[in-house]
Amino acid sequence: MKITQLRNATIIVDLGPHRILVDPMLAPQGALPPLRFGGGRARNPTVELPFGADALLETVTHCLITHCQKGHFDHLDRAGKRWLRERGIPVICTPHDADYLRGRGLNVQPLGSSAHAPQPFLDGQVTTVPCRHGRGAVALLMEHGVGYYIEMPGEPTLYLSGDTLLTPRVREFVAGRQPDVCLVPAGGARFDLGSEIIMDEQDVVDLLRLTQGQVVANHLEALSHCPVTRTGLAQAAAQAGMQARLHVPADGETLVFHEEELLMAME
Repeated sequence: MKITQLRNATIIVDLGPHRILVDPMLAPQGALPPLRFGGGRARNPTVELPFGADALLETVTHCLITHCQKGHFDHLDRAGKRWLRERGIPVICTPHDADYLRGRGLNVQPLGSSAHAPQPFLDGQVTTVPCRHGRGAVALLMEHGVGYYIEMPGEPTLYLSGDTLLTPRVREFVAGRQPDVCLVPAGGARFDLGSEIIMDEQDVVDLLRLTQGQVVANHLEALSHCPVTRTGLAQAAAQAGMQARLHVPADGETLVFHEEELLMAME
């Protein structure tokens, strides 16, 4: 399995012959509106896509969406919709998002309606895991979406958490299933009012204590409402003695995970 970090939550996952684009935000730097009123009202994304991203994108075979409604352009923006539509890329999503995406002219292939039970996914199976994208009043404004636990023959198991806090349900799922690789949002995103709407440094450290597997952190240094930095996250993990299993890829970086090596590391 390969995971290539493009920007923010946008990644490409290689599983066997499949190259899966997750949550595409493809707009140029500064093309999208601010997400906070303070801090100079910086426009988003705050960085460009990495060099070589266009060539990588042209190899994509499928797209997977964790959430996309209620204005969540950082997981599917207009540029991402246009790119998917022009190429007819199969877009895999939950039934909840299917009509919304069809209305944008996309080639939608929704999962079945079995709530949070394993179901067919490409050559393997996938299980959805509910997200909690904020607490209190802020949560009422958010689209909570799902994470995906992907099991493919001959590949490490992968938990793509989607935009979520480290909720009791996420804790229980990770501790019980012990994915080989967890990919989580770590930017500590927050608006001008209210608390964090995704994980921060401490949540990632706590997650590392729950799992014996590898943890990949993204949703960093690309949006104006995400204060956590890659350096700060790495330092927090090091102070907790957890740095060996944490990966914080730079934009454009590819991580490679082999099932046999991960099994040996967990023994």
